[in-house]
Amino acid sequence: MTQISDLLEGVDTLEIRGDISGEAAGICYDSRKCEDGSLFVAVSGARFDGHDFIPEAVRRGARYVVYDREEPPRSLQATCIRVRDSRLALAGLARNYFGNPSRDICLIGVTGTNGKTTVTFLLESILTAAGCSVGVMGTVNYRYAGATFPAVNTTPESLDLQKMLREMVDAGVTHVVMEVSSHAIDLKRVYGCAYDVGVFTNLSSEHLDYHRTMEDYFRVKKRFFDDVVCEHPAVVNGDDPWGARLLREIQPPVITFGCDESRDVSSADVALSPDGIEMKIRHSGGAFAVSSPLTGRFNLSNILAASAAALSIGIGPEDIQAGIKALAVVPGRLERVSVPGEPALFVDYAHTEDALENVLATLLEFRRGRIITVFGCGGDRDRTKRPGMGRVAAAFSDLAIITSDNPRTEDPLAIIDDIEGGMESGSTRYALEEIMNGFTGKGYTVLADRKAAIQLAVSVAGSDDIILIAGKGHEDYQIVGTRKFPFDDRVLAREALFTRGTGGAH
Repeated sequence: MTQISDLLEGVDTLEIRGDISGEAAGICYDSRKCEDGSLFVAVSGARFDGHDFIPEAVRRGARYVVYDREEPPRSLQATCIRVRDSRLALAGLARNYFGNPSRDICLIGVTGTNGKTTVTFLLESILTAAGCSVGVMGTVNYRYAGATFPAVNTTPESLDLQKMLREMVDAGVTHVVMEVSSHAIDLKRVYGCAYDVGVFTNLSSEHLDYHRTMEDYFRVKKRFFDDVVCEHPAVVNGDDPWGARLLREIQPPVITFGCDESRDVSSADVALSPDGIEMKIRHSGGAFAVSSPLTGRFNLSNILAASAAALSIGIGPEDIQAGIKALAVVPGRLERVSVPGEPALFVDYAHTEDALENVLATLLEFRRGRIITVFGCGGDRDRTKRPGMGRVAAAFSDLAIITSDNPRTEDPLAIIDDIEGGMESGSTRYALEEIMNGFTGKGYTVLADRKAAIQLAVSVAGSDDIILIAGKGHEDYQIVGTRKFPFDDRVLAREALFTRGTGGAH
């Protein structure tokens, strides 16, 4: 139980109707979870407006209602508290209810379009090597103190976020690394947190179904540093054009990273191979060598981002070296599924034009045979990126197989049509029969059934070929309509490779 007056500390309150001398038994933003004596915060979502459920929340026992729209009926048997912004109020109320847990830990937020997950995994490994107790919230899962929880969102709603931070603190966690999505910034989920460091990886076309324009997308990311990170260090990718702009528009302190030697943290003597990355990291204190099992030029930036963030909070080179070396794989990020003697098969989460190009460019450096790419685009999401992903797949692949991703409520064939619109004019579409009968040229085909598309790629691949299955990465489900079905690219790829090895495929 917490005094209402204590919960409202720092919350921009405009009007109070009723008694606030009592205590709240809990906070809820879902009317179905309200209990006797709770405080209900009415927030607007993508599909529903919490203000429409205020009467239901009171019927279920809510004694206090926080709102920012029209005034609830006078007959409502609850104390009504009008605020300027319900989402901002929810963040502040949650912070106060759980005792402002982020002030008791070192909190690092990582935002950007690509690389967030890998940077958080690298930081987790570095901090663990330094003897810290680490918690992580991100796209793959939430984890701390040996426990793992499924990630409903990349960044949880503010109430759930503050609750988990409190649980982490109580479990002895000292450092938390968090992926911060643009939705979480725009919906103010992270506004109740005290970040010690904010990291910006890059920006490319994504989520434009939500943000509408790249300018809007950038401004949301910028708000994280202006409104949340504030006077704490901003670790920014100076090689990225949007990162360079961010550096011009935010207030110091800033720490830049990148391959250019003018950055505060930069790379030197880089050697890339299929087995990983060897490089030196230069910083104000000198230089040190690192060795990483992660592959790909794009991972240079991720390693530099994690190293710069670690250095900013006083982690030494020895622990950075050990942590980077210890991280062998990031789930669904250029994750190799095949074994020696099989076609090299990788699964990657790349679901933007930029990410797909980065991964394919990396694989091209190591190719001996063909590049076969299986990919699609998600339904009910940013349509503008679909032709771009088609263009990249056509340019970098010998054979591209366009298939379904998570079609959701869209027609999978309509999504595929959008992707085909970006395939280069010189890229030829071949019938499935032509592909199966020994196709050796350059082109693409369409197979909407993702399982069948994976099986096709494996069956036609030569021993020197590289197969990339892109888009879903670590996900172990497929969303068709409004339902989730079990589906893991890695499992299905492994099954297809096994069938190939036993003579079931040719």
